[in-house]
Amino acid sequence: MRNLLFPLVIGLGGLAVLLWLGFWQVDRLDWKEGVIADIEARLAQPPVPLPEVPEPETDNYLTVIMEGAATGDEIWFLDSGTTAGTGHHVISAFETSDGRRVMLDQGLLEINDAAARAADPLTETVTVQGNLLWPDDMSDQPPEGMEWYARDVPAMARALEAEPVLVVLSAASQYDDRVTPLPVDTRSIKNDHLEYAITWFLLAVVWSAMTIFYVARGTRWKDA
Repeated sequence: MRNLLFPLVIGLGGLAVLLWLGFWQVDRLDWKEGVIADIEARLAQPPVPLPEVPEPETDNYLTVIMEGAATGDEIWFLDSGTTAGTGHHVISAFETSDGRRVMLDQGLLEINDAAARAADPLTETVTVQGNLLWPDDMSDQPPEGMEWYARDVPAMARALEAEPVLVVLSAASQYDDRVTPLPVDTRSIKNDHLEYAITWFLLAVVWSAMTIFYVARGTRWKDA
C-alpha cells in the first residue's frame, strides 16, 4: 500500500488542480458573456448628446450624436486585425458646433490605397453618431510622426490639443471618402474560455486514466 501512496497523492492532487482550472474557466466564460451582453445593450441604446464630462467607467460604449467638423488634424493608428483589412484608423480632431474639440475615429484608411492617402480630409460640417470608447490597446513602440501604435486616449488628446474623449463613428450625414467606417462591436472581444475549459477537463480525464493505470500496475506487481 505504501508503494501506491505516492502515485495516488500525485494523481488526486493533479486531478484536483485540473478540475479547478476547468471550473475557473467556466466561471470566466460566464463573466465574459455578461460583459459582452452589457456592451451589446449599451450599443443598442438610442444616441444621446455628448456628455459634458464623459466618464470612462460609466460612459464606455455610450452611443452619442454630435454635429461639427473635422479640422484636418489627424492621427493614424496602425491596425492589422480589422474586418476591412490592414490600414490606419483615421483619428481626427473634431470641433463640435458648441465649441468643443474632441477626437473622432472615422474608420480605416486602407494601407495600399495611394489615392485615398493623397486625398484631402473631409472638413465640412456633418452630424455624426458613434460610441465613446477608451481602448485598451498596448504598445511599447512610441508614435512616429502621424503613425501611432496604440490608441492612448490621453496622449492622443495632448497631440491633437483636444479633450480626452474618443468617439468611434458608426453613422454620419456625410462620410470621408478616404476611409471605411469601423463601428464598435463585440466581435473583436476575445472569448475563448469555453475552449480552455474543455482543454482542462480533457486533461483531467487523461490524468485520471494515467493515475488508474499506474495504481493498477502497482497492484498487479504487488499481487505477483
